[in-house]
Amino acid sequence: MKIEVLRIGTRLVRDDRVTTHVTLVSRAFGASKIYMYDANPDIKETISKVNKMWGSDFKVEIIENWKDVVRLKKKESFKIVHLTMYGENINAVQDDIRKEEKILIIVGAEKVPREAYDMSDYNVAIGNQPHSEISALAILLDRILQGQYLEKKYSDGEREIVPTKKGKNVITKTTNSVD
Repeated sequence: MKIEVLRIGTRLVRDDRVTTHVTLVSRAFGASKIYMYDANPDIKETISKVNKMWGSDFKVEIIENWKDVVRLKKKESFKIVHLTMYGENINAVQDDIRKEEKILIIVGAEKVPREAYDMSDYNVAIGNQPHSEISALAILLDRILQGQYLEKKYSDGEREIVPTKKGKNVITKTTNSVD
């Protein structure tokens, strides 16, 4: 399954950090790319450093018009999944989404324009109470990928975490030493 994410909007003061976390979750939980509209372009450099350190070819693209991205992705046979607390419960639609070959997930920041709801194939709620878009994205990706991202290994990173019961085990690949 190919997964990409579209971040719409920004809320000043809090949103650089939140958008960075939406981007990190997208990358870590199996998406290949995020499009950001009205976001701080420094996030692109931050994720480039993360990719270099930990591996991955995850892409960040700053865009001018989010609707153009949605229209393009629809032409490329992507299904559009909009995360909203007003949508259908994830339990009711996760099996259908899991069958899709390509999806674009819309993650809003501020009030999402009505067009996002109308342009989407799925309007999905991770519960119907106010909560973080970061957690909603993580839960959606976990549900549709069924934890597959946990097994993914990146050979191109400088470091790799080795899971341990206690303590930390990080391999620095350039010297094969343990930190």
